[in-house]
Amino acid sequence: MPRVVRSGAAWAAGRPQLIWYAAYGSNMHRERLRAYVCGGQPEGAARWYPGCRDGTMPAESVPVELPGAVYFATTSPVWGGGRAFYDPAAEGRALAVAHLVTPGQFSDLAAQEMYREPGEDLDLTSVLAHGRAELGEGRYETLVCAGELDGHPVLTFTAAWRLDEVAYVAPAGAYLRYLASGLLEAGGWSAETVARYLARAARTWSAAEILELVGG
Repeated sequence: MPRVVRSGAAWAAGRPQLIWYAAYGSNMHRERLRAYVCGGQPEGAARWYPGCRDGTMPAESVPVELPGAVYFATTSPVWGGGRAFYDPAAEGRALAVAHLVTPGQFSDLAAQEMYREPGEDLDLTSVLAHGRAELGEGRYETLVCAGELDGHPVLTFTAAWRLDEVAYVAPAGAYLRYLASGLLEAGGWSAETVARYLARAARTWSAAEILELVGG
C-alpha cells in the first residue's frame, strides 16, 4: 500500500541525516534514477549524467501519495512533449516514489535536474523551515518539503510557477509509459489506478489509452 504523506509543521530537528526524495516524474523509475546516482546515460536521454558524489543506490524506495497535483508543461528535449511538474498547493493527490537518500545525494540529484554540476551541498534551511525555497526561476529550481515520513523530511523539486500559471503541454506517449512503469514498479497501485491518475493529469489521454501503452 502507498504511504500517505501529510503536510505538517515545519521541520525543526536541524539538518536531517536522511531525506526522502519524492520523485513524481521519470526518476520514479529505478533504472533511470541509477544514472543520476551512479552516473550514466539513461534510456532515451541525450546527455550523460555525472551522478552523485555518493554513488550508493537508495536503501529504500516506497510508493507515496503527496498533497497536491502533478501537471504537464514546457517541452522536454528528451521525450518531445510536456514535462511533469508538481504543485503542492493544488487540490488532489500526487502519486510518487520516495527514495531514501542522504542530503548530499539529494543535493546532487537536484543539481543534475537543474543542469548544474553536482558536488556542493544545498542549503536546506529555508525549505525545511518554510516548506519551499526558490533557487532560481527555471524548471526544477524550486525545492518543496511535502511533509514527513518515518522521521525524515520528504523533499522534491519543481518549478516556481503554479499549475494555473503556465500553459499546458500534452506529454508524449513514451513519457507517459515511463511514468506508468515507474509507478507500477513501486507496487503501490493497480494498473487501472495508475492509468486513471495519469489520464487526469495528462488531460488529452484517456485511461484506456494509457493502459494500452503499458500493455493492458
